[in-house]
Amino acid sequence: MAKESKVDRPTKKSEYDLRFATRQASRAWRDLCATTRGPMADAWDFLTRTPLEITPTNYPLKGDLARIVRQGASFERWQLKPTLKGSARIWFYVSGGTVYLEQVHTAHPKQTDN
Repeated sequence: MAKESKVDRPTKKSEYDLRFATRQASRAWRDLCATTRGPMADAWDFLTRTPLEITPTNYPLKGDLARIVRQGASFERWQLKPTLKGSARIWFYVSGGTVYLEQVHTAHPKQTDN
């Protein structure tokens, strides 16, 4: 028998593809999934279905953090809070049908402090 491997959740044609833009995002995502499994499953669903919907926990960042440049292209940077009262944050941008997780913060990022 072949080595057992995890089956990734398939996406519908109408859903966004979810990718890590950095190694940091991949590591922190894994850490958050280990500690807040349910909310991270909800975050996955939200990001693959409606990442550009403005809600109390999902919105574009402002000021110096509002844009990110990747490979010469500029994108609007968004922030998702996996839980309403928690301090974790997911920073992402959307290009076509793909959501790129750029930074995943297990605690409130200092860059957003005013």
